[in-house]
Amino acid sequence: MNREILKELCLINGTSGDEDKVREYIISAIKDLCEYQVDPLGNIIAEKKGVNRAKNKVMVSAHMDEVGMIVTSVRSDGTLTLSAVGGIDPRVVIGRRVVVGDKELAGVIGSKAVHNMTAEEKKTAPSFSSVYADIGAESREEAEKYVMPGDRVYFKSDLGISDDGFVSGKAIDDRFGCAAMIGMIRSELPYDCIFTFVVQEEVGLRGSRTAEGEKRCCELGKGAVVSYMDRSTIYDKELYQLSRKTAAENNIGWQTKTMVAGGNDSGAIHISNGGVRTIAISAPCRYLHSPVCAARLSDLEDCEKLAVKMLEKMCIL
Repeated sequence: MNREILKELCLINGTSGDEDKVREYIISAIKDLCEYQVDPLGNIIAEKKGVNRAKNKVMVSAHMDEVGMIVTSVRSDGTLTLSAVGGIDPRVVIGRRVVVGDKELAGVIGSKAVHNMTAEEKKTAPSFSSVYADIGAESREEAEKYVMPGDRVYFKSDLGISDDGFVSGKAIDDRFGCAAMIGMIRSELPYDCIFTFVVQEEVGLRGSRTAEGEKRCCELGKGAVVSYMDRSTIYDKELYQLSRKTAAENNIGWQTKTMVAGGNDSGAIHISNGGVRTIAISAPCRYLHSPVCAARLSDLEDCEKLAVKMLEKMCIL
């Protein structure tokens, strides 16, 4: 896993429907190594030639977008009302630093002060109707000089990698997948492969959340997560078993979910074009869809290694 590419990708802002800067970065990284096109929706479809012709056509896919927020109105006091773009729990955004719009104005997420809440409000979890972005404007007229409804709001976060391989920052879901695919395109592949970097996953098929305690569905440090089923897909049984065997043969960390949860682009892919045999390789991640996600570099590397080995096998099944 190229750490610099992962960091650069995660620091780019690109919510669903606003992936332009992410797309530009990816194209700059792969344009001299493969043939590619951008379809009308904004997906990148890249074809990498391998050493050999594949018996089966294999596609590797990851999404470019991240969760965030969008401005819905400007209030009389200059604060901005918001709506979530993707599955975000409003409880995790209050007090967080954000950047707003193309000018990346500095702001902070606020909510009604505790001392102004009713007893009933104190018992109720906040909703996006009760939070706002404060960019320091004193009036609607001042704010509207810089912001308008439809402007995106992004979490402000660096990407940190500790000495023991602990990775934290925004948008690891799924810029990690994009980084892994860039790495595969930059390598010499044994067989031809199609790679798709897709848009708007977060507003359709939303990622799973890794919880602590007895309801956790996977663990950091245990390797790549390969699901047998989630809320959008029942995965190909043979490919699922092949992934476990492949991981064991190549000393790659492998785990499966302990509960049926979440979903991803496989939900759309596996029912397209008359049906597609599909497998999902995911990285375990804490605090998903929040301002700061947390993952292990070793798990990310296991996902990339497993994807490469599975590509070799699936091309000749």
